[in-house]
Amino acid sequence: MNQMRAALFDRYGPPDVLYEGRVPVPEIKPGEVLVRVHAASVNGGELAGRAGKLRLVTGRRFPKRMGIDFTGEIAEVGPSVTGMREGARVWGFLGRTFGSAAEYVAVRPRQIALAPGNLTLVEAVSLLAGGTTSITALRDKARLKPGEHLLVRGASGGVGSVAVQLGKAFGAHVTALAGQKNLDFVRSLGADEVLDYRTTHPSALGAFDVIMDTVGTQHPAYRRLLAPGGRMVAIAFDLENLLTSVSYILSSTVHGSRRVRFFSGNPRHELFAELTRHAQNGDIRPVVDTVHPLARIAAAHRALEAGGVRGKHVIQIV
Repeated sequence: MNQMRAALFDRYGPPDVLYEGRVPVPEIKPGEVLVRVHAASVNGGELAGRAGKLRLVTGRRFPKRMGIDFTGEIAEVGPSVTGMREGARVWGFLGRTFGSAAEYVAVRPRQIALAPGNLTLVEAVSLLAGGTTSITALRDKARLKPGEHLLVRGASGGVGSVAVQLGKAFGAHVTALAGQKNLDFVRSLGADEVLDYRTTHPSALGAFDVIMDTVGTQHPAYRRLLAPGGRMVAIAFDLENLLTSVSYILSSTVHGSRRVRFFSGNPRHELFAELTRHAQNGDIRPVVDTVHPLARIAAAHRALEAGGVRGKHVIQIV
C-alpha cells in the first residue's frame, strides 16, 4: 500500500482544475495515528484557496491538495500513542493544511476525537467545520447567554445551519437570514424568525446582542445593529474587497464598544469531544446537501459556488 487516491490540482483556477490523482500514503511518525478516511466536507476556504485568492499564503508549489476535515477509522497507531485503538471511528481536522480529501491522513491524537455513535460517518462530517466554528464563536468569543438575541447571517450554510441550532441550545432567541428557497428549511432548524436576506435591509432588523456573520460582506452595516455591549463574530472576509474587509475587522476589534471578534479555526480534541456531546444529546442534527464521490470533487466545488446550499456538500471517499 504505497499509493492512495486524493483530490489534487496543478494550477489555480475554476473547479475544473480539480481531479482525482494518486499520492503516497502518509507514513506515520511517533506520536501519530493513520486514519482511513471515509468522508470529508467542502468548505468555503477551499474554494478561495483553489481559485488562487489566498495565493500569498498558499504559494505556488503544486500539486496542491483539498480537504480540511474528515471522518474515518483508525488504521494504524504509531509508537508512543496511548488511548487510541485500531478500528475506532473518529472525526477531526488536519489543522492549517489541506489534504483530507484522500484515502488516508496521518494526524496526532489531539487532532481527533471519537465520532458520535448516533450518526453515520457521512452525516458526522457535515457537522465538523460548522460545529467547531459555532461553539468557538458563540460560546467562547461572544459568550452568548440565555435570553439574548442572536442574528445568524448565512443561516442555511454549513456553519450557519449549526449556529442556528446551537444558538437555540444555548437559550438564545435566534433570527436567521437566508435565501428565499431555504426559509422553511432554516425554520425547521429551530430559528425563531427567518428572513430573506435579499429583501431585508439591515436597518429593518432591530438590535441584537450577538451577530454571527458567515457571509463576510457589509460588516459596518451589520455592526450598527449591535445593542450596547453587543458582540459580532465574523468568520469570513469579503474576498472581492479583501484589504478593506480585513482592515475594518482588525480596527473594529480594538475600537468602540461594539467590537467585532474574528478567529481562524484550528480546533483540538477537547472541542471535537464537546461537539460529539452536543450531537449525541440531540442539540444539533447533521444537514447533508449532497454526497459526491471523490472523483466528482469538481462538481462539489461548482455546487457550493453556485450558492443556495443547505448544510454541507460531502465528499465520500469509500
